[in-house]
Amino acid sequence: MSKEIRKVEEEVVTLDETTSGLNLIIFNDDVNTFDHVIECLVRICNHDAIQAEQSATIIHYKGKSVVKSGTHDELAAMCQALCDEGLSAVIGE
Repeated sequence: MSKEIRKVEEEVVTLDETTSGLNLIIFNDDVNTFDHVIECLVRICNHDAIQAEQSATIIHYKGKSVVKSGTHDELAAMCQALCDEGLSAVIGE
């Protein structure tokens, strides 16, 4: 029985930290319902229903979740809209 040795090449992509962007983070609270959070994520952050439900579950059990990444300009309006809906949202790293 002979063994075959194969060389595997892997392409690694790295992001420049200065251009990698920021995160839109939503925190858990005892006020908003799952349905409200899901609806806001679909309407404001353009999540599909499954992604929004998964994010809402993570927010509930972990206390917070990154729901979108991008530049400050891309995230600022979404953050404000989420806060206007009563959610606790911030832009951070």
